Amino acid sequence: MPTVQLVRHATLLVTLGETTFLVDPMLGEPGDIPPIPNTPNDRENPLVERPDVDLTHDAVVVTHRHRDHFDDAAREFLDREIPLFCHPEEADEFREEGFEDVRPLDIHHSFGDVILEPTPARHGHGELAEKMAPVLGVVFEGAESLYLAGDTVWYDAVAETIDAYDFDAVVVNAGGARFVEGEPITMDEDDVASVRAAVDDDVPVIADHMDAINHCLVTRADLRAAVEGVTIPEDGEIVEF
Repeated sequence: MPTVQLVRHATLLVTLGETTFLVDPMLGEPGDIPPIPNTPNDRENPLVERPDVDLTHDAVVVTHRHRDHFDDAAREFLDREIPLFCHPEEADEFREEGFEDVRPLDIHHSFGDVILEPTPARHGHGELAEKMAPVLGVVFEGAESLYLAGDTVWYDAVAETIDAYDFDAVVVNAGGARFVEGEPITMDEDDVASVRAAVDDDVPVIADHMDAINHCLVTRADLRAAVEGVTIPEDGEIVEF
């Protein structure tokens, strides 16, 4: 049975067939990361403990190197020899940190019984999105398929990706992350509702990226109240699809 296990925030264990990917590892203790600047509060991150989850994995996927997706604790924890998939523009930084098997997601890659394909993502709107780049989403295709949208807002390329594939599940990074000025840089309630409407009714839409970082202002409770038909796991929870 394919599964997505939410560790915390956007850190996931994605299992398809016999292969498990550790996605966007943020593994530090509460308070390890300073507050995201220029945001409505100054709470230190992560806001919550990491649950006691077995992090055994076959490969790592990092959609982008912001500290809430790849932190110092992850850098220390990860085996330098394990395959690490990442945005092509960030590959050299991982190599400089000693990772020996860096695989830029510029085209599709096969790993075990899974094919990984990069997809577009826009981490905000307008000039802010350009400053937040680079970032990507990933399609995992095995016996079942999963679309991980990454840190993105709803825009044409996300809709086109949904139209182009026959997914068995979709994961969206919600939380409505934002700064004091400007629009959200990850999906808010309206964006998640747009994904839910674009995906077939029998395909689960799984929302994470909430209640762990100080500038993610849309909570799980907010999203549950605003959008029906969305799976919102708690930290440590496993979702089968």
